[in-house]
Amino acid sequence: MSAAARHAVAEAGPPLLAVSYNIRKAMGTDGRRDPARVLDVLAEIGPDVVVLQEADRRFGERASVLPADLIAAYGFRSVPVAAHDASLGWRGNAILVSRRVAVLRYRTLPLPSIEPRGAVFAELAFGGRLFRVVGMHLDLSGLMRRRQLAIVLERMAAEPGELPTLVMGDLNAWRQAAFADLARGLHPVPLGPSFPSRLPLGRLDRIYVNDLVRVIEAGVHGSARARVASDHLPVWLRLGLAGRPER
Repeated sequence: MSAAARHAVAEAGPPLLAVSYNIRKAMGTDGRRDPARVLDVLAEIGPDVVVLQEADRRFGERASVLPADLIAAYGFRSVPVAAHDASLGWRGNAILVSRRVAVLRYRTLPLPSIEPRGAVFAELAFGGRLFRVVGMHLDLSGLMRRRQLAIVLERMAAEPGELPTLVMGDLNAWRQAAFADLARGLHPVPLGPSFPSRLPLGRLDRIYVNDLVRVIEAGVHGSARARVASDHLPVWLRLGLAGRPER
């Protein structure tokens, strides 16, 4: 990290709390689909930004599993990345933000796979600072997963401006070594296992950040409710944002 980058991180703005959560279409480990329970888990954490995976049903019009009025009742709004009116996300990937976060720009990115996969990008503002979030749910196949990561990294490199960046999602690999390509220029945030939720063994849910993010603390939210709400536990990061102030 350059001296300028170190100074910028030292001057990072107010702490922001970000979460990544594969909600498994709101289907709990008890076999019940309960959207309110998913949002109750998020309320336990109190995040400013949430990246969701499996936020829409898989077939038909791919309707959101989280009703819009319920999302609003919990103090969130969605970044409008959905391709269909009934959906919340793009190929299941969604971004929710609290009232403290402004949405400036967003875009979607299709990824090659046998089943629909994609990534979502959002440029946001918090506490007078701009930052970028990338959310994704990658393939189970190692070869396909590497191709998907290459496309995401190419798109990230083409994004305008150098901003604090969070890359979050269910990356579907148990070993850190599978993300050597992603680790070039980004840093893995240390997190514990988050899958399966009742007895976590796998670190499938991961967060990466660039040099303009100051990691304060991070972890896995393993409350009793979270262990039932989905087969994944949410992972979280409290951070400071350096870089360009909002104009």
